[in-house]
Amino acid sequence: MTSDVKKSRVMIVASEASGDIHGAKVIKAVQELSPGTTFLGVGGHRMSAAGCEILIPGEDLAVMGLIEVVGHLPVVWRSLQKLKNVLYSDMRPDALILIDSPEFNLRLAKYAKRAGVPVLYYVSPQVWAWRKGRVRTIAGVVDKLAAIFPFEPELYRGQDIDVRYVGHPLLDEFRITRPRQALLEELQIRPDKPVVGLFPGSRRNELKYMLGTLVATAELLLAKQPETSFLVPVASTLTREEIASRFPPGVPVTYVDADEASIYDIANACDAIASVSGTVTLQIALVGTPMVIFYKLSPVSYTIGRLLVKIDHFGLANIVAGKRIVKELIQDEASAELLSDEVMRILQDDAYAQRLRSELTRIQQDLGAPGCSERVAAMLLELMEEDRDKSH
Repeated sequence: MTSDVKKSRVMIVASEASGDIHGAKVIKAVQELSPGTTFLGVGGHRMSAAGCEILIPGEDLAVMGLIEVVGHLPVVWRSLQKLKNVLYSDMRPDALILIDSPEFNLRLAKYAKRAGVPVLYYVSPQVWAWRKGRVRTIAGVVDKLAAIFPFEPELYRGQDIDVRYVGHPLLDEFRITRPRQALLEELQIRPDKPVVGLFPGSRRNELKYMLGTLVATAELLLAKQPETSFLVPVASTLTREEIASRFPPGVPVTYVDADEASIYDIANACDAIASVSGTVTLQIALVGTPMVIFYKLSPVSYTIGRLLVKIDHFGLANIVAGKRIVKELIQDEASAELLSDEVMRILQDDAYAQRLRSELTRIQQDLGAPGCSERVAAMLLELMEEDRDKSH
């Protein structure tokens, strides 16, 4: 497909580390179809490298939990006002792409609607998990919605919004570039001994509530299996120092920055993984490495969340599968003892580990075909063309 939409300006907003990856791919896909298009907005170093002018670093807005968000409100409000001013200025973009982060992005979408800027939402709000009534709100401020799960379009049936299943963005990026042994040798880790991944997430407040549990889990595993080595991926939104400072010197941890090796290579190098819940669990599932998922919030955030969220599974790997494949340990259950027990079971029970691997490999089939970024890019250009036709 080609487009005659030239030299368009697009605002794009992605505050999460995963959104930065997805956003960068969409930017590249759009520029291939419409080389004159420029981008500005919220994102990280990947979107910046793709050519986006970063008005606000994504990490400034990356926060999880109702109570945590309240403490972050001044930064959120200032960021919202800055973007609103751009929407209403001479720099008014021709379209707005919103990626995930619904609490912030739906507010921005309202401003865009008032400013006459058409909106494409990518990685849509998880209305299937909580606040299903939001479909009407979303339809009122969003023109097109690129759904990444096959069951999502049906939720918007009857609403005045163009919703299409575009596939999952992870399928566009999924590849293992370095064999397990090669990466471990490069990191000076013995490949013939147990390697356990400790995946702490990409948000600072995730470190606050969960890193201590991962540290204690590592210590328990080391007591049970002294020859264990640990791999810890460091997301682009975090620094190695803020993670490493929490681990005692006696724990053999190797830290791998996001730019040094992909999350897929790191997951492939592990025999078992203890991971916080999030997009990363789907990335691990694509690799097929057995894992245990855990998550903790502040007690108040968790209590409120449980009243609002109506889902059978917490981890995305289990949600996509539609059943509990991977063990989930949430809030009070997310103890170092239970985490280490599950990791040890994976390491010692070959039949159990193989069953997990087999179940996880089916998830890739459930997600569909690659090409998600190109489909989103085509939707964006179509949206701008439709908007241009309306104004003529």
